Amino acid sequence: MTGRAEIHHQHRDVNGGWLRPSVFGAMDGLVSNFALIAGVAGGTSNAKIISLAGIAGLAAGAFSMAGGEYVSVASQRELALAEIAVEKRELERHPEAEQAELAEVFVGRGVEPELADRVAEQISRNPDQALEIHAQNELGVDPGDLPSPRVAAVSSFLSFSAGAVLPLLPYLLGVTSLWLSAVLSCLALFGAGALVSTVTARTWWYSGLRQLVVGVLAAGLTFGLGSLIGASGL
Repeated sequence: MTGRAEIHHQHRDVNGGWLRPSVFGAMDGLVSNFALIAGVAGGTSNAKIISLAGIAGLAAGAFSMAGGEYVSVASQRELALAEIAVEKRELERHPEAEQAELAEVFVGRGVEPELADRVAEQISRNPDQALEIHAQNELGVDPGDLPSPRVAAVSSFLSFSAGAVLPLLPYLLGVTSLWLSAVLSCLALFGAGALVSTVTARTWWYSGLRQLVVGVLAAGLTFGLGSLIGASGL
């Protein structure tokens, strides 16, 4: 039989640099601002103060998340590029040794030595392909698919803002008590956790309940602290 093998399935992008900051940003924005608003509401009933705290928490958290993601992903990318450059120099200076090293990798994965030598020799004819294979085997990265700091930063900023605005929304619409914010936040926490299950192996109800419990515990703790501080008159 000749011809290329058909591909009967597709995989989702797991290295694009957007999923982790988006999920983490939305969850962090929702939990942290819900907890912040609950803490302030526990100490005062002044809706303007609670709203101001929620807006400040949204703005500060969104910029902090974006900046942190940009720096961390940029640093990770720069480290990967530096190590890829080292590998490229080795391929240029010691091509025979690198080819033998690649053949050993294939042998270690169950390929017969003679066949491994031929495959390594064929791959090594193309410097770009050889670099890609060596980087994947030795560094665990694809030189052409490194995460983008800008994508991570923008994803974090937008997702954090989207999550943080939900517990704040009732106050912005004129509600003066915490209960509606709490109900909306709990529904969003469960929904966000359930949504994450679509890109993981967990069931929707497990992911939803897990995120709900984390958010409620955080908000309950800060509400209690706020109540104690408010009662003390500080």
